Amino acid sequence: MDGNAPTLTLQHVDTPSGSIAYREQGRGPVALFVHGVLLNGHLWRHQLAKLSDLRRCIAVDLLAHGDTAIAPDQDVSVTANAAMLAQFLDAVGIDQVDLIGNDSGGGIAQIFAALHPQRVRSLTLTNCDTHDNWPPEAFKPFLAMAAAGGLHDALSGMLADKAVYRSPQALGPAYEHPERLSDASIEIYLRPFLRNPQRTRDLQRFLGEFDPRHTLAIEPQLRTLRAPTLIAWGTDDVFFDTRWSHWLAETIPGTRQRVELEGARIFFPEERWAQFNDLLRAHWLASV
Repeated sequence: MDGNAPTLTLQHVDTPSGSIAYREQGRGPVALFVHGVLLNGHLWRHQLAKLSDLRRCIAVDLLAHGDTAIAPDQDVSVTANAAMLAQFLDAVGIDQVDLIGNDSGGGIAQIFAALHPQRVRSLTLTNCDTHDNWPPEAFKPFLAMAAAGGLHDALSGMLADKAVYRSPQALGPAYEHPERLSDASIEIYLRPFLRNPQRTRDLQRFLGEFDPRHTLAIEPQLRTLRAPTLIAWGTDDVFFDTRWSHWLAETIPGTRQRVELEGARIFFPEERWAQFNDLLRAHWLASV
C-alpha cells in the first residue's frame, strides 16, 4: 500500500485560519487534495507522486490535523475548513483548482465548491459526508468516546500497538487490507494529535462539530454546480453507502461520470491508488 512514494517536505503558509501545512509536487494546473478525519495530507502521497506530470498536486492538512497550527478555540468545523481552503489558495496565489475530497474532506470540498464555484476547474468526490448522511452510524461510538474524554487514551493506545489501529474496533473497517498499512503511516497520521494537549483538544472539537447542517446549508448551491464532476465510490464502505454516490450524481448538474469500485472501502485512494489515479487522469483530460 505504501509503495515507493517519497516523503515530501512539509511546507507552511500563514492564513487568517492559522499556519497551514501542505505537501506539493509537480507543475501545471493545480490539483488540491482534501483528506478526512484522523488523517492528513499523507493520504494523497501516491497521487502527488504519480500525477505530478500532469498537475501541480497539493495536499493540505486540515484545521486540527497534521502539522497545521491554529489558535486555541478557533472554529474547526467543516465550513471553517472550506473557508480555510479559500484563504490557503489566496495565500499561495492560486485562482482555480481541480478539487478532490475523501471522507470529511469530501464534505469540505462540496462546501468549498458550492461557495466558490468559480475557483473549481473540476471536482472529484469519493466516499464522503453528503447531505444528511453524517456522522455515520459506524463512527458514532468513536464520537461518543471522544466526547466522554477518552480521545487521548484511544490515540495513545493505537500508537503504542498499531494492531489496535488496524482492528475492527478502530480504523480497520476503513481499509480492504488494514494489515498492509505501515506502522510509519499510522505514526504520520496520529502522532501530531498528541504533540501537546491543545492538539488533542483541537481534534476533539473537530469531532464535536460533526453536524449535517453544514452540508444541508449548501445544497441549493450544489444543485447549480456546473464544474465537471467525477463521483468515484467504493462499494464495501461501512460508513457511506453507495446510494450517496447516486444522490451526488443526481444533485450536481456538472456530473460527468459515476464510478463504483467493487469491494473498495472508504480509504481506497490510498489502497487502490493506481486505479484511482487512472480515473483522475482521464477525468482531468476530459475536463479540458
